[in-house]
Amino acid sequence: MNRPRSDRSYRLGVASHWLTLILAALVLGGCVNATVDEMTYNEPTAGIGESSVVILGRRHAPDYDTEFDFIECIGDHIHSGDPSIEVLNELAFINELYPWFEPRTAPMQPRAIDQLLQLPPVAQRFTEMKLEYMIWIDGNTVDTESTGSMSCGIGPGFAGCFGFGTWGTESEYEATIWDFTDKVEVGRVSAATSGQSYMPAVIVPIPIIAPVQGTACDSLGDQLLEYLSAHH
Repeated sequence: MNRPRSDRSYRLGVASHWLTLILAALVLGGCVNATVDEMTYNEPTAGIGESSVVILGRRHAPDYDTEFDFIECIGDHIHSGDPSIEVLNELAFINELYPWFEPRTAPMQPRAIDQLLQLPPVAQRFTEMKLEYMIWIDGNTVDTESTGSMSCGIGPGFAGCFGFGTWGTESEYEATIWDFTDKVEVGRVSAATSGQSYMPAVIVPIPIIAPVQGTACDSLGDQLLEYLSAHH
């Protein structure tokens, strides 16, 4: 028995509507807006030579922590851009100098380094590390508004999901560069990125994730690399 034309037209209309949403998601997915601000001075025009740099996340705020994997991403970006730059591992650095770089005891101003250097074990370890720059990164990535709906079900001979969802993501980070030798701040670089992710589903959900945090890492990493490297 043939279905009524009105029922068939309705189903075709619904399918066409969802197909349009999926195509739009495929076109728009992955688009990220990025804004970078930089204010630096006393750049090491010849690079940092055999010295090292450590990148640390600020985690003293009550409502968020700078992600460890984001700090690792920045370090990897700098080292891959210039393998001659030695970037110290954040967790190893914090553990070696416990408790002086825990969130509650970490120095908030460059001049506080002088107090740390009055502790012989700390001063000796800094000398062994050949530490030239300390970079503090403060910020995080959050998901913002979400819309849409999705339903999943299972039945005889069929299982799947049907629907469409979308959500926004925002990243905002600021890097503060300390010259460890002169105990002064020599620059700030910030990156703010935002994007929209999509989850269309016709039987199988297909996540289309905007690389918001990754773009922030690349943007911030590029600026720090330009500051530290003699080859950029």
